[in-house]
Amino acid sequence: MKTMKLGSSSLEVPVVAVGCMRINSLEKAEAERFVQAALEEGANFFDHADIYGSGECEEIFAEALHMNAEIREKIILQSKCGIRPGMFDFSKEHILNSVDGILKRLKTDYLDVLLLHRPDALVEPEEVAEAFDQLETSGKVRHFGVSNQNPMQIQLLQKAVKQPLVANQLQLSITNTTMIQSGINVNMENDAAVNRDGSILDFCRLHDITIQPWSPFQYGFFEGVFLGSDKFPELNQKIDEIADKYNVTNTTIAIAWLLRHPAHMQPIVGTMNTERLKDCITAGDLKLTREEWYAIYRAAGNILP
Repeated sequence: MKTMKLGSSSLEVPVVAVGCMRINSLEKAEAERFVQAALEEGANFFDHADIYGSGECEEIFAEALHMNAEIREKIILQSKCGIRPGMFDFSKEHILNSVDGILKRLKTDYLDVLLLHRPDALVEPEEVAEAFDQLETSGKVRHFGVSNQNPMQIQLLQKAVKQPLVANQLQLSITNTTMIQSGINVNMENDAAVNRDGSILDFCRLHDITIQPWSPFQYGFFEGVFLGSDKFPELNQKIDEIADKYNVTNTTIAIAWLLRHPAHMQPIVGTMNTERLKDCITAGDLKLTREEWYAIYRAAGNILP
């Protein structure tokens, strides 16, 4: 699989990451086969969070991988923390305790990347900085980032945090394009012109922060998958037409659409189906034309001024 640098770091990662939020839906043998198949395809970047399955997903993954020191050096592990029942928590104590729990469940001594999961309204950047320093010094975390944060939130953190924030995990798909729409419809009197995220797409490009699109096949907020949905007939017709041209699946085209953007994104794909994962990986070798990218964008109901 093609690789890329994660943000401003020297960490070389696959252009498609494997999301493990649903790994607890697999039986033990199925999980083992899926993880092994991913590695055989070069998909060795695995994304976790301490809340996925209330931690169960990290445990299942470690068991499926038969984690040991030799295997650990062949994979890249990313996890997230900061969500608690009924609240968000970026306190130093919670971050440190969360990472210890993550490492224990994943049966590893370190994370390659730690992301802060959702913005905490009560964040104290100096506490985050202390936590990050302690995690880096102890060797428990090598790189840091955020998830679902806007430019001002990132700048507020970065004022105190000395480590570069290398990734920002954000919802983005062909049918969830607000961060793209507002940049196209500048100064227009339509809903697409509304800047809902502080120009986070351009901000991340300016500051060498890799955007990791989550739910790349979903419409709405986990309302369903747009591929094959009768709610998006024009979009599916266009995707299928382009898929036929390249002799690939519609899954491949949906991921290729994200990879075509010059921001050099790293989609997080959550499929637990081996063949579909392969279709996602195939997208790394396919570059859509400008005409095809815009045709898909418009077919999803997005407007051009």
